Amino acid sequence: MSNLFNAECSSVQTHVKVMQDVIRRMAENSRACKLRGIAVVAASLILAAQVERPVYTCVSLGLAFVFLILDMYYIALERVFRCSYDSFVQKLAWGELTPSDLYVVKPTGSVPRTFLRSLWSTDIYPFYTALVITVLVARYLI
Repeated sequence: MSNLFNAECSSVQTHVKVMQDVIRRMAENSRACKLRGIAVVAASLILAAQVERPVYTCVSLGLAFVFLILDMYYIALERVFRCSYDSFVQKLAWGELTPSDLYVVKPTGSVPRTFLRSLWSTDIYPFYTALVITVLVARYLI
């Protein structure tokens, strides 16, 4: 049965494309979190400066935290789907594909564990550290 599933098979190509699209979507969602996070945090800092209330910068910190959590989730999903993709390609190369591998798109690995590890990702840690430092500096300048 596994001999029917090779790289030229349309079902295999479709599955690979679907997996690549899922991974691309998670990466795009992560990028969107960063862009929207900057915009929303900047807007809340501007509001805090206009009303001259430094305590309102706490809202900016809260918003940064919300975007951090959401971004970590998307990074974690991207990573577990990448593991699933790698596993699929490895099975394809070894000729071990089964119909259950081909017609099911699900993540491989633990999303909660990967979620916690994503905090130290080079995609997350430097960006949100800089964002929080910016909010803290703005708090003392307002």
